Amino acid sequence: MSVSTAPETSRDTEIFELSAPDIPWMLIVWNDPVNLMSYVSYVFESYFGYSPEKAATLMMQVHTEGKSAVAHGSKEKMEAHAVAMHGYGLWATVQKDGQRG
Repeated sequence: MSVSTAPETSRDTEIFELSAPDIPWMLIVWNDPVNLMSYVSYVFESYFGYSPEKAATLMMQVHTEGKSAVAHGSKEKMEAHAVAMHGYGLWATVQKDGQRG
């Protein structure tokens, strides 16, 4: 008698499909007329731990395009990041990844 140790493909797929909608969320930081570009870079470096180069790239995207997706993850984590950004005086929103803002 042989016992199969292969995963149940249909069950694995169902689990993935049930959890997938909660995964792709992003934090959008929007341009504003108040904060200096150097301050926005500082926030990205100090809060997210981004390198000065990555922080500058994201800040320039906010400045030139009006917004930037600065973080991706669970809805709850992105909402916590948005609250933190508001605490720094930045305008930030959360949206499902793939949507246009």
